[in-house]
Amino acid sequence: MRLLLFAVLLATGIAIGAAVPAVARFVRDNLAAAGLPKDLFTITVPPITANHEPSKAGTPPDGDDDVKKPGTPKATNGHEIGKHGYEPGEEHPEKGAIRMGPEEVAALNISVVKVEGGTLARHLLVPGAITPDTDRIARVPARVVGTVTEMRKRLGDRVAKDEIVAVLESRDVADAKSEYLIASVRAELEKTNFDRQQALWDKRISSEQVYLRTRATYTEATLRVDLASQKLSALGLSATDVAAAQKREGATLNQSTLRRYELRSSLAGRVVERKVEVGTTVGGKGDPADIYTVADLSTVWIELSVPTHELAMVREGAPVAVTHAHEAGGRHADGKVVFVSPFLNPDTRSARVIVALPNPDLAWRPGAFVTAGVEIANDAVEVHVPKAALQTVGGERVVFVRTEEGFEKREVELGRSDDDSYEVVSGLKSGATIAVANSFILKAELRKSEAGDD
Repeated sequence: MRLLLFAVLLATGIAIGAAVPAVARFVRDNLAAAGLPKDLFTITVPPITANHEPSKAGTPPDGDDDVKKPGTPKATNGHEIGKHGYEPGEEHPEKGAIRMGPEEVAALNISVVKVEGGTLARHLLVPGAITPDTDRIARVPARVVGTVTEMRKRLGDRVAKDEIVAVLESRDVADAKSEYLIASVRAELEKTNFDRQQALWDKRISSEQVYLRTRATYTEATLRVDLASQKLSALGLSATDVAAAQKREGATLNQSTLRRYELRSSLAGRVVERKVEVGTTVGGKGDPADIYTVADLSTVWIELSVPTHELAMVREGAPVAVTHAHEAGGRHADGKVVFVSPFLNPDTRSARVIVALPNPDLAWRPGAFVTAGVEIANDAVEVHVPKAALQTVGGERVVFVRTEEGFEKREVELGRSDDDSYEVVSGLKSGATIAVANSFILKAELRKSEAGDD
């Protein structure tokens, strides 16, 4: 009975051990302890196929023709891919080459440019401040003591040259006009008398003494007219205009007309300052000396302070690139050095440099701070490339040259540089087409292909 029970347990253990290896080992150990061999009940489990049906001898199960060694990539078209990532029969590109079609280049926004010769312009960056051009700013002064009766221009108005901007009433002007008109009338009278005496003297009807006295009187009257005209000119008045006004009005020339004094702008521009109002007394001691300030801001100055050790590189006439970095988006314009001071500031040991900057839209405002790039060198080179086209691969500076299949890495030797580009000493010839914008994408693609080769 015990022998039968042991046989049942043994059969059960063998069945479980076929499925659980750990139990099988336990059973074999017990058989060994009973003196029986361990492989007495060894059971071999056939492999399970995909369709759970035994296959014919020499024929792999369904689907085994797609099973490859681990790690072998499979192409999308069903062909096996080699270790370098290219299909059998496909030509392996040279090292450093990147295959990329025109559509992919356009999709990645990789722009290209043709390499050629040119110039490298190096600049000295100096901070500066915008000021008005002193040759294009003028004041409208009150040259006489008087009272403002008209103000014809408001702040910001445009003004033409010699345009009347204000009117004063002045006693000094009335006296000067009256003196000139009286001198003119007396000179005409003395001229008439002199002409008559000269005719009589030519006929020897009058004495020489009378003739000479008449000539002296006429000469004196002429001098008085000249002196009165000079006085009008000093006041900014024209003797011709005064005489024309007297002829227009004749004997009705009144005191208000004599006192009228018109102020004119000596410069075409814009009113940037208005200092008085109607009824203000000007020209006297303690009174405002100016009525308006007119400025032509179509050209402005930029004042720079250049240190002594850099002053030798700055020359008059040099082009200057001006940048206003504080404006939204930045503003750029080109100017020119018009003056380099021969004197140094004893406190800062620097020299004053003036740059003339065109300002047609009046966007450059006096008082603003800017950065000026003064050109200090201009070198001609046979080949130069933009800085954006350069990448560093394996410690070498390279560019990516456009080919029929895509791009090719090209190591280059660089020389001089400026703000935007480098001179290429060797490795690249003029006429080649290289990638500029987004060239870092090509660098990444190159690393991926090299990693696949490894």
